[in-house]
Amino acid sequence: MKNIFIKEILKDGQIGQEVKVRGWVRTKRVSKAFAFININDGTTIHNIQAVVDFESIPEEQLKDVNTGACVCISGILVASEGSGQAVEVKAQAVEVYGKADPEKYPLQPKRHSLEFLREIAHLRPRTQTFSAILRIRHALAFAIHKYFNDRGFYYLHTPIITGSDAEGAGEMFRVTTLDMNHPPKNEDGSINYKEDFFGKETNLTVSGQLEGELGAMALSKVYTFGPTFRAENSNTSRHLAEFWMIEPEVAFFELEDNMDLAEDFLQYLVAYAIEHCNDDLKFLDQRNAEEEKQKPQQERSELGLLERLNFVVNNSFVRLTYTDAVEILKNAKKKFQFPVDWGTDLQSEHERYLVEKHFRKPVILTNYPTEIKAFYMKQDEDGKTVRAMDVLFPGIGEIIGGSQREDDYDKLKQRAHAVGIEEESIWWYLETRKFGACPHAGFGLGFERLVLFVTGMSNIRDVIPFPRTPKSAEF
Repeated sequence: MKNIFIKEILKDGQIGQEVKVRGWVRTKRVSKAFAFININDGTTIHNIQAVVDFESIPEEQLKDVNTGACVCISGILVASEGSGQAVEVKAQAVEVYGKADPEKYPLQPKRHSLEFLREIAHLRPRTQTFSAILRIRHALAFAIHKYFNDRGFYYLHTPIITGSDAEGAGEMFRVTTLDMNHPPKNEDGSINYKEDFFGKETNLTVSGQLEGELGAMALSKVYTFGPTFRAENSNTSRHLAEFWMIEPEVAFFELEDNMDLAEDFLQYLVAYAIEHCNDDLKFLDQRNAEEEKQKPQQERSELGLLERLNFVVNNSFVRLTYTDAVEILKNAKKKFQFPVDWGTDLQSEHERYLVEKHFRKPVILTNYPTEIKAFYMKQDEDGKTVRAMDVLFPGIGEIIGGSQREDDYDKLKQRAHAVGIEEESIWWYLETRKFGACPHAGFGLGFERLVLFVTGMSNIRDVIPFPRTPKSAEF
């Protein structure tokens, strides 16, 4: 018999059809004459129920059919007599592929904390919550490629190992083949990286942007989508050491074009999730509502998950300068934990206030002070600000950061020096400003930030299969 997955059975299965249901047991309930087994294979949020009549299949044969076991149940698809499902399987044969000791299997049918599930990341995809998240993550990744492909962008694979620091932050993971117990030394006692594999000091990339700009200077419209790494010793709910970034770069784009692209891109992705992940989002919306009830009244979100998603799709984004935003925040009646003044980096509480309380729409902030932004952003004529943009979302704060890039060689070189980036490490980047420079712009979207928003989860460690954080690289 052809393999048919549960999603296909529930969608296209016909009453009276012979089926083989393969998957993992979620629950088993036994009455005097019957056993009711709920099975899930990960293709859908929905389980399918198999009903075993003990007159046909003795109860003894089901001793190894416990929560977590992998089974194959053959039978006839019939209309369900119970509530909650339209069809069920009248079992004719039961085969156990893999047992699960009910005394040791950690995912018994009860509520588990997210902290506990992070400790068993090898098993948590079998839960309803995490299977839903992973299906949504897949759909969003596909939608990203589809969006750019349909609009004439080219997918550029940028290096994971790099000799440059795109952000100038210095918080990078070193890549080396040297014996760190006995490394080669220079005369001054420093490590001689000329003896290393690449003949120089190298690290895991923090961004594909700089290389993406090189691609845009030849192909006009490119995007990157790959892993990035930050050695930031942060244990917050918004930080990972390894995460995925989407970074489009477009030649001949200026700041306004960049904002238009970011707004259209985000609305497309959220709309795609609503259309293609409806069952999973309904489940997560209900879960989110239950979580909100546990919070103090003043901390509860005014919008449910599906309402927040439609909020983004159905509202044009407000656009205003950083300077105007600071004035709004300084005049706000709300008391912030972090003070606001011109020149300070806005915190999440400030960003969320602008989106959720003041404008009640997604917001794009522009023209930030030069000193709090990266060296590659185009300087404004006022000499104080740069043509930067941040997109702010409800519940998340900043979800996209981008800018028009500096295309003036002298200004770019000067800013690189000012933030401590050695010219020799980015000579190739600077050189593009000598040979056919043009206006261009781009942005970065943290993929996990996007998945966090779409799923309504509160911790970024719960939207990536195997999170990498300080002191944690177990799986």
